[in-house]
Amino acid sequence: MRVPAFDFPVIEKTFKSIGTRDVKLYIFETAETKKKKAAILFFIGGSFKKNPQSPAIFQPQANYLTQLGMVAICVDYRAGHDEGFTPKQAIADAKSSVRWVRKHENELGVDPEKILMCGSSAGGYVCVSSIMFDHLNDDPHYHHQSRDHIPNALIIFGAGMDGVDIMQRRYPELAGQASEMSPFHNVKKVLPPTLWMCGTKEDTPTIPNGLYAQNRTFVDRMVEAGNEIIFEEYEGMEHGFFKYGRHENKYFHKTNSRMEAFLKELGYI
Repeated sequence: MRVPAFDFPVIEKTFKSIGTRDVKLYIFETAETKKKKAAILFFIGGSFKKNPQSPAIFQPQANYLTQLGMVAICVDYRAGHDEGFTPKQAIADAKSSVRWVRKHENELGVDPEKILMCGSSAGGYVCVSSIMFDHLNDDPHYHHQSRDHIPNALIIFGAGMDGVDIMQRRYPELAGQASEMSPFHNVKKVLPPTLWMCGTKEDTPTIPNGLYAQNRTFVDRMVEAGNEIIFEEYEGMEHGFFKYGRHENKYFHKTNSRMEAFLKELGYI
């Protein structure tokens, strides 16, 4: 099992165990206060690959929001390096992670009504799917109709929402269930207040700028269905443009500032 390397002090917590696999949270250390804080859980992209990215990829953003007074958490959910992995496991882990944070609100100093999920790419798909699909759950202690896994707000960086396309390309054994795991094919009023950031040059594996077009269409349809989503597009930017180290950190800082403004609008910081 991999051990993520963080450059900042973190507290490691196991929120779930599946066989010998401990599924963990990496919680950024923050100054103790009497007032409970908003929390944000980060879900990395690239998680469907056999050699997925480390959850530490989001640590620069996590550290930034920690400095603003939030409890920031990087989630090491099950991913492509886990034996027998499918996206169903990642979605179930996302639900379990939010439940665990709410259950341990006093230990963490977290306000249970101010919990956010933030995901990019595959991590964005996992976050949205964990909210949209009640039937995907492997925690026997919770009924699938329980709502305690739903965050109070959501932040997404360019993410594939077409589950049919994802399953056809990566998990053909799930082709018969793909439409039931596809946000793009199940538009409804279900998301909490959401900030969605996407570059206009984000591609799908087969369509140039296709991911941008898919995200734009999905968000437009979701807004029409009654969801409150702010869509921010970044002209000429590629998939992952917001990461620390790219574009001399111009868009890392821009997107951090936009997240900060969104969080202030919600009263979370």
